[in-house]
Order: sequence, then structure tokens, then C-alpha cells
Amino acid sequence: MTELKNNKKYVKIIIWLLCISAIAAFFFIKPIAQDLNYHNFSDKRTIFGIPNFWNVISNLPFLIVGILGLLQLKKLKIIHEMGLAYWILFFGVALVAFGSGYYHLNPNNHTLLWDRLPMTIAFMSLFAIIIAEFVNEQRGSILLFPLLLIGLISVIYWQWTESKGNGDLRLYALVQFLPIIIIPLILISYKCCFNKISGYWWLLFAYVLAKFLEHYDNQIYQLTANNMSGHAIKHLAAAIGMYILLLAYNGRKQGEILP
Repeated sequence: MTELKNNKKYVKIIIWLLCISAIAAFFFIKPIAQDLNYHNFSDKRTIFGIPNFWNVISNLPFLIVGILGLLQLKKLKIIHEMGLAYWILFFGVALVAFGSGYYHLNPNNHTLLWDRLPMTIAFMSLFAIIIAEFVNEQRGSILLFPLLLIGLISVIYWQWTESKGNGDLRLYALVQFLPIIIIPLILISYKCCFNKISGYWWLLFAYVLAKFLEHYDNQIYQLTANNMSGHAIKHLAAAIGMYILLLAYNGRKQGEILP
């Protein structure tokens, strides 16, 4: 780990190789259609007239965290020249509540578009922020809109291919999972311009936990005696991860910003 920190050149090579390999894989792997079983969630209960109640209502924490982030933006210890990126991040998180809530009212490929769009907006802006805070502020600023555009295109492209009867998730998978591999490398190898980075690690942990909960949706539903499904808890885990990051942004000391 020490060698990685002291030799950013090799880390850059690894990142470039990962990017090239992932892009090459896009052309060699056959198109991947959305599995329709994905929409078959365990908890389908209608409560207070709301279908799939807990999968819908469990998105409210995203709205709360997103609004809190937007309201506190001027007070947060952030790179203020990158203020738009942080604004887009928390705005995207707030939109997840509406997009995911709408999707879970009637889960299908058409409504899934509105679930994935805000998540991609939040995720790509976060990636640009991490690049700015750890690698180079100017680079993060330059990459913000290209990353957002690529993210949006990946979702729209998937939806378009589904409408043509030949669904293709490859680009969306690339956009979602490549940064998840690159971000830990950046966190380990580069020094942040702020004194605390634990919020990013907690968010990564929440992401992995959310994927685990999503995968074991039915098993968790059975373990809780049909009271709460893994997917509903997934929403809570992801929102908590974002809230911890917000707390970290609040907790960083301006006077301890590193040169």
C-alpha cells in the first residue's frame, strides 16, 4: 500500500489499463438485456393504497439527505470552485427518491429508466468530485460534464435498445462498475486536499452492502418473517451512506486543508 501511495505513475497506468480493458470488453461481450425477473420483488404489499409500499416509501431518506445537502452546501467543507458538482450530487440524490419511488409503484423496464437516471447523475458527479479532491481540481472540473453525459447516454442507450427488442446493458454496467473499481485506487493512492476521507469509504461500504441486500431480497424478506425485504433495506443503507458522507463534509476542518 505504501508503494502505491508513493508511486502514482503506476496507479495511473493501472487505471488506464482498467479503462482500456473495460472499453475493449464492451465490444467483445454480447449485448446484455435487462432480466425481467429483476422487477419481481418479494414485498408486493399494498398499504394505504400504495402498491409495493415499503419499496416505495423507503426512498424518502434519499429526499431528506438530498435536501439537507443542498441546504447546507454553503457551509460544507468542499472545493467551492467545484460547487456545481456538489450541488448536482445532492440534487441527484434527492431525485432518486422520486425516480425510484415512481419505478417501484409499477416496476417494469419503462419506469426503471426514471430510477436509473437520477442515480447515474449522482454517481457521475461524485466521481468527478473525488477526482477533483484527490487527483486534480481542474481535471475534476473538466470531467464533470463529460462524465454526466456518458452516464445519461448509458441509461438512454439501454432504454432505446430495450424498445427495439434487443436490450443492451453493457454501457450502463461499464458506467456503474468501472468507477467502483477506480475510486478505491484513488482513495488509497492520492492525498485528499481535505483532512478526512472516511466518508467516502463508508459510502463505498454502503454501496456494497446495498448490492448484497438487493441480491438477497427474498431471503431477507423470509428471515424477517415477511416484514421487510432486502430491497427496501437496500434503499435505507444507500441513503445512510450518503448521510455519512454529508456528515464527513461537515466535519472536515477548513484550517487543516492540505497544500
